[in-house]
Amino acid sequence: MHRVQFIELHEQPWFPSSLRADVTDALQFGFNLLHAYAPIAPLLQSVIDSTDNRTNPGQSPAGQASSRQSIIDMCSGGGGPWQDLARQLRSRDAAGDSTGLQVWLTDKYPNLEAFQSVSASSDHHITFYPEPVDAMQVPRALKGLRTMFTSFHHFPPDDARAILQNAVDAGESIGIFEATKRAPSTVALIFVGILLMFVHTPRIRPFRWSRLLWTYLIPVIPLVLLFDGVVSCLRTYRPQELREMVEKLTSCQYQWEIGELATGKMPVTYLIGYPKAGPRI
Repeated sequence: MHRVQFIELHEQPWFPSSLRADVTDALQFGFNLLHAYAPIAPLLQSVIDSTDNRTNPGQSPAGQASSRQSIIDMCSGGGGPWQDLARQLRSRDAAGDSTGLQVWLTDKYPNLEAFQSVSASSDHHITFYPEPVDAMQVPRALKGLRTMFTSFHHFPPDDARAILQNAVDAGESIGIFEATKRAPSTVALIFVGILLMFVHTPRIRPFRWSRLLWTYLIPVIPLVLLFDGVVSCLRTYRPQELREMVEKLTSCQYQWEIGELATGKMPVTYLIGYPKAGPRI
């Protein structure tokens, strides 16, 4: 299956922001329900332990200066898989310090209601940057390991390479993780996921009556998720394409780890880059 660069409806500037929030909330719930990214927790923990991630110089939600290791999650949508992942990563902290990690959610179209809900439920181990963040031009104030989940495929090759180059230029480590894949089996899973959504929609938080309207009475959300899900699969980069991408970056001072984990319910393609001065994974 050749990669196609087609639009996803919910990422378009003209797409209603309220519907975009409903779509990203549903996506987050689905990935958390399936624990799609659970297999990459050891990989992430290894990067966190092995690299000297700088801390975010901003303030904590309580208004105090932060001295925690920082993860800057880009294109976070409805919050990504961090409610589940952050618990696993803290439990794997060799020092036993459950407050040693701070996750910052960011997005070009920040879903602030979802971000606030995720932050509150995490006891503020997960917080958010309220202003729009372009993954190709991350503010210098946001320092730490950059991550992207199920979003790198949104970008055409030149823009995707610009995201990696921006991290390299800033001297930051970066981790790309994709649970979608250009394969008939993954496309079939999208259809199964839409059926599951009809069962689980009332459980999605934050609860909105509008979500029930646009799911059951006028099924806009399922149709958008179906269309965008299939397109996501067709746009996802394969490991070899990621290798070709990093070969064109203008720095040779980074170590890149690229591959696919197939130990969970869904295979996860990953790309991790960090300065060569840090230990290998």
